[in-house]
Amino acid sequence: MTPFRSATALAAASALLATTLTGCQFGGQEQDTSPIVIAADLELSGAAASIGKAYRQALELKVEQLNDSGALNGRTIELLLKDNRSDASESLRNIVDFGNDSRVSAIIMGGCNECAVGAVRTINENQIPTVALAPAGAVANPVADRRYVFKLAPNATDNAGALTVELSRRKITSVGLLRSDDTYGREGADALRSEFRKAGIQLLAEASVRTTDTEVDRQAGTLAAAEPEALVVWTPPEQAMLAAGAVKQAGFTGPLYFDASAAGDLFLGASARAAERATLVFTQTMVIDDVIATTPAKAARRQWFQDYTARFGGYHGSSSFAADAVQLIVDAELRAGGPIGKVDRDSLRDVLETSQLDGLSGPIRMTPDNHSGLMPQALTTLVARNGRWRLAS
Repeated sequence: MTPFRSATALAAASALLATTLTGCQFGGQEQDTSPIVIAADLELSGAAASIGKAYRQALELKVEQLNDSGALNGRTIELLLKDNRSDASESLRNIVDFGNDSRVSAIIMGGCNECAVGAVRTINENQIPTVALAPAGAVANPVADRRYVFKLAPNATDNAGALTVELSRRKITSVGLLRSDDTYGREGADALRSEFRKAGIQLLAEASVRTTDTEVDRQAGTLAAAEPEALVVWTPPEQAMLAAGAVKQAGFTGPLYFDASAAGDLFLGASARAAERATLVFTQTMVIDDVIATTPAKAARRQWFQDYTARFGGYHGSSSFAADAVQLIVDAELRAGGPIGKVDRDSLRDVLETSQLDGLSGPIRMTPDNHSGLMPQALTTLVARNGRWRLAS
């Protein structure tokens, strides 16, 4: 090529580049309209299907609301759902599939503690940000070994502290404990013993129940025979309601105290009589219709409660955690940026790690040292009254 032709070609290329840059800088910048793909591994069948159904309903409602909001800068959210059948092995297979799907920005996992803990290594190896709704502390700790795993659910230490405060306020000095026979149940027992020692409360008897059990009469009899002043129930909702009836049948007449994991439907149905006057530590959103909406965050929680109830004919306490997980991921995706049309999981993880949100569940704060973001202030005391949960007065 002659020097003249080389110079001419270079000038043409420079002119084309200048035209392209001018178009980008002055209103012609390409807009990212690629979908935000969120995968969800949920207990849609098996022993935990009831809470899995609540999570699915919440995810679908929240995605619909965000897609209709016009606040996603021209993008939309797509939700990919897989049923883990309440089985950790099936859950792990789902996580592998999601991790290998280049379209997926992040994963939401359901309430199965063993599923979330068992998937940690795979999640880290695939470097895919994951928000788990399971309550076990081992889901997100130690943080150094769980860089891509985050948790949205009340923490055992916070629940134990709130329950102990309430027991002390009522001058109760002896307690029986029914807990789930899993990671979270063991964490709860340890946390309660620590708080009880400081408060001078004696743990007279302890029994465990599997999350798949459909009767708890034997455990109820053991606890009632110890004659504690009160009974703490630290199990999923199904076993908690079974326990409420079983301990009454076994002759226990003292008050019942439920950990946050026992929160299920707002209305207690067939368990209403046995659970009457029971105390539950949970988030305020469960009873937000009892609360005056004095802040934008409370107004948003009330609107969520109303929308969920109107759509599904009732309210499930844990639905707000699923909705907040979607919001956290979407906010992080929009903030993370990255190449147009491509998923940047590392940038998304980095943003998630410093996320702050006045969520539907309460205040959420993630930090590099704490991947379990629900703040203790989110918890309050509820009481079962006339067949449903109410804000304790």
